[in-house]
Amino acid sequence: MDGGPGAYNPRTAEEVFRDFRGRRAGMIKALTTGLSLFLFLICAEKDNLCLYGFPTETWEVNLPAEEVPPELPEPALGINFARDGMDEKDWLSLVAVHSDAWLLAVAFYFGARFGFDKEARKRLFNMINNLPTIFEVVTGSVKKQSKEKTPNGNNKSSKPNSKTKTSKLALPKDDDDDESEEEEDEEDEHGNTLCGACGDNYANDEFWICCDICEKWFHGKCVRITPARAEHIKQYKCPACSNKRARA
Repeated sequence: MDGGPGAYNPRTAEEVFRDFRGRRAGMIKALTTGLSLFLFLICAEKDNLCLYGFPTETWEVNLPAEEVPPELPEPALGINFARDGMDEKDWLSLVAVHSDAWLLAVAFYFGARFGFDKEARKRLFNMINNLPTIFEVVTGSVKKQSKEKTPNGNNKSSKPNSKTKTSKLALPKDDDDDESEEEEDEEDEHGNTLCGACGDNYANDEFWICCDICEKWFHGKCVRITPARAEHIKQYKCPACSNKRARA
């Protein structure tokens, strides 16, 4: 496999991390918001298939590289065969684990190729380790924000509202220090929230929406929901939950 669309050879720890993050985002899309297409492309009658992620945050299902040795480490081979006889959730978890292993292999392949020293390898690992794994995102095992953490404490009615600074409740301004502390507490409270699509952390200046079915939170841009559109949604279902209902 070549580097895919927009391929390049990162030569610093920061460049390798950007490469890692882009590939990771693409693979998370395949296993979450792009799940319907991913399942369609995975066919047991085909030859051994692999899931690839690219630095451009895109993904593809394809046959493994023919050259030996390949230009980059190859992902798990034959993920389509493992699908038969397995529960879909368990199979997706298995694909996610192998995807995490492949991403680490690619990242540290670049590190070895360009002679990263101990400090560069440590810096790269720490940057990677600050992100949740694909497995954690796909299985929902990372800490998600509960419904009680919505801006007005309401459950369903508050989910379509944007989690932006303007959506916070107005607080009594007894003194500036108290206001500053409360804002910091709110940021800490939301800090562990992760997007169910891309896996990135919550940010105060971004619009988020929660699925009423699985209770996962998503960037509006990741699920193509705007604040204006959210105001008219009585019950929001994320792409994965919508696909489950359609198959049922």
